[in-house]
Amino acid sequence: MESWMIVLLVTLGYLMASLTVGLLSGRRTSDSTVGYVAGDRQLGFLVLYFVLGASIFSAFAFLGAPGWAYSRGAAVFYIISYGTVGLLPWYFFGPRIARLGRRFGYVTQAQLFAHRFKSRSLSAILALISLMAFLPYLTLQMQGAGYVFNAVTEGRVPEWAGAAIAYGVVLIYVFYSGVMGVGWTNTFQGILMMILAWTLGLYLPYKLYGGVGAMFDRLAEARPEMLTAPGLDGAGEPWTWGAYTSAVAISAIGFSLWPHYFMKIYTARSTRTLKQTIVFYPTFQIFLVPIMFIGFSAVLSYPGVEPPDAILPTIMTSMDLSPLVIGLFCAGALAASMSTGDAIVHAAGSILVKDFFQILFPRIEGAWEIRLIRILVVLVGGLAYFFAVFSELSLVELLLLAYGFIAQIFPLLLATFFWGGATRAGALSGMTAGCLVAVIWNHYPQLQWQQIHPGIWGIAVNSAVMAIVSKFSRPLPAEHVREFVVE
Repeated sequence: MESWMIVLLVTLGYLMASLTVGLLSGRRTSDSTVGYVAGDRQLGFLVLYFVLGASIFSAFAFLGAPGWAYSRGAAVFYIISYGTVGLLPWYFFGPRIARLGRRFGYVTQAQLFAHRFKSRSLSAILALISLMAFLPYLTLQMQGAGYVFNAVTEGRVPEWAGAAIAYGVVLIYVFYSGVMGVGWTNTFQGILMMILAWTLGLYLPYKLYGGVGAMFDRLAEARPEMLTAPGLDGAGEPWTWGAYTSAVAISAIGFSLWPHYFMKIYTARSTRTLKQTIVFYPTFQIFLVPIMFIGFSAVLSYPGVEPPDAILPTIMTSMDLSPLVIGLFCAGALAASMSTGDAIVHAAGSILVKDFFQILFPRIEGAWEIRLIRILVVLVGGLAYFFAVFSELSLVELLLLAYGFIAQIFPLLLATFFWGGATRAGALSGMTAGCLVAVIWNHYPQLQWQQIHPGIWGIAVNSAVMAIVSKFSRPLPAEHVREFVVE
């Protein structure tokens, strides 16, 4: 049997294992919307830790991060910078959000904000913003799956087919099992990724240079600019500190506000479980370190690989490795893609129904509600697949673009709990203005002073517009505001 066929069989075996875990895990939840979307609010520490942690190991981590280390050097360390503090706001906001969720029945992010500001329009706007952010993020995962399949089968499986195979599996178990399918497959995939990341991340420097220390010594001698902070930009020129710090800031701000993350607050069994998960969450950053070693190890040994995001499968197929080993690492890369993609596609369907369609058609409930969520899971997956096949943006560019949208929720979160004077009109105006600024600035990079991320400017305009409009618009009832604002 040819090597590429063995690799493909191992990979398909992993996909079948994921599908089995995903289908079996949804059997014990109720048939209600709370069961499908929030797991009956019964997720324990282990599953919640991996649901959140495995999302770091997305296609961005397994393919984009080595690609950045390979092409941009020290710039890749921004990932650890924002990931370490990304969920810190949850320690302060999370328990309160969870309690409000149980009290008022929230299962999505927009339900909290729409209730706080008594605005059905805000719910619909947040649903659309979530969709605009989800699509590039989900596209990123599908592109990653396509890269992997194409590379390890020596081009025999085209990228469009690889993405279709992997995400066909994802859509099946998300369709039937909801958030529990996401949770338990993420646990399975997360453990697999941890093992494979450290194995490959330590093996490659040893194989190519004799060890991690020797690798960095050689790199410092031959390519010192790769180890000089803040690294290089996409054109190979020194990255500015403005660009580096704003990339960290926008990612850290947006990290805890991604709707598919935020929704997991409602799934926790208790506030104690939630706090434990938040405290231990930064440990997942440790498993990004060997992923970066992969990219650094290829700088001198594999020059000229394009696109940089494909460096991991390029290394795997060019070294004299057993097809079984290559298949396992292919499975690890797919696990990275799928463990993020399943959470996104599940959240997208849930949000569109709960926060958009139910605003237009309030009578959608019960079995019809779950049925519509499942239909939208498939439709959103199909739309992202379309963009994955035709998009030419790099994986990391897609991610940073999406963060610019999501970060506009940050002023809204602060106003929800800390400013009783924020009004419905102020919240709507601020969100709209912030998103417009982020989009416009993104399309005119020549206007970006010091290469500061457009999302930062969006937050500034968002906050200013919210404050000004709130001062000149009708306040919300004081007794209603007191239910949310922390005194």
